Amino acid sequence: MESSKNSLIPSFLYSSSSSPRSVLLDQVLNSNSNAAFQSPNNLEKKSPSPTMVSRKNFLIASPTEPGKGIEMYSRDFYAACTVGGILSCGLTHMAVTPLDLVKCNMQIDPAKYKSISSGFGVLLKEQGVRGFFRGWVPTLLGYSAQGACKFGFYEFFKKYYSDLAGPEFVAKYKTLIYLAGSASAEVIADVALCPFEAVKVRVQTQPGFARGMSDGFPKFVKSEGYGGLYKGLAPLWGRQIPYTMMKFASFETIVEMIYKYAIPNPKHECSKGLQLGVSFAGGYVAGVFCAIVSHPADNLVSFLNNAKGATVGDAVKKIGMVGLFTRGLPLRIVMIGTLTGAQWGLYDAFKVFVGLPTTGGVTPVPAAKA
Repeated sequence: MESSKNSLIPSFLYSSSSSPRSVLLDQVLNSNSNAAFQSPNNLEKKSPSPTMVSRKNFLIASPTEPGKGIEMYSRDFYAACTVGGILSCGLTHMAVTPLDLVKCNMQIDPAKYKSISSGFGVLLKEQGVRGFFRGWVPTLLGYSAQGACKFGFYEFFKKYYSDLAGPEFVAKYKTLIYLAGSASAEVIADVALCPFEAVKVRVQTQPGFARGMSDGFPKFVKSEGYGGLYKGLAPLWGRQIPYTMMKFASFETIVEMIYKYAIPNPKHECSKGLQLGVSFAGGYVAGVFCAIVSHPADNLVSFLNNAKGATVGDAVKKIGMVGLFTRGLPLRIVMIGTLTGAQWGLYDAFKVFVGLPTTGGVTPVPAAKA
């Protein structure tokens, strides 16, 4: 029974493999203890004692130490990336719930929510401080599920497509691998996100509809059926797939350029703090591009999830083509830039914590020809 439990838990969370520092400490302790009980003639014929074995079992490496032993692209590697994705997406999206709430209402009712400052003022006046966090539960759950699939499957597909293409093709066209891997991952991630996003938008843009996820979900299903939860899936794909392709491909490219042109030392010689700073900076710049590319579809998602029975044609007719590209864009640039930078920072911080390298910054080397 105990072994079946452990099989469900990534081994890096309970592994007792020693780091170089723990091995060194073990050698020092054992040499000191054995020297006191051995004669000079026997020093060359040392043999392991029970004391040595028991001490070594209790010297467990810290997760933050190098040499933790997670094999790249193993089951534990993908488990770590999945957990990192949950933390990076779920926590960051929940933290910017007030910005997201104002943005959604500016998209749905621009006559009432005319600007960022007035939008916050209207919410504060009508709903109080608690109103700024309405819909935080579906936000946390939905984007945690999305982050798990997005980052976990991105690492999987990036490796899978790289193996299919071969090292020489990857070195030449690595951006295509990033684009294909991120697009494939986002298709899966949006299926996980869509029901939560539908409830979130309805709760945030229709005061009195529901308090949150617990009462909003059954009320939504009763009104529109389970199929209604996926009414916005196509626009969500239209928003999130270009967003994620830009997010991952531009991040990888920007980070590589930072290490190549802005930092004199190679990545492996930089401190972990500097590497995480590069991850945040690369993520923030990538986020600005993401917001611009995906903004029209974001307006469509907000409109369709707010209006029962509405179509894409209805949204374009009411909002207008110019409005699709511009309505709520400045606020979304600030929100998505900060969000994406924080996501990459958190994701890579978790990878460092469990003993993995940060993302990006190393150009693939083609295999040597025979």
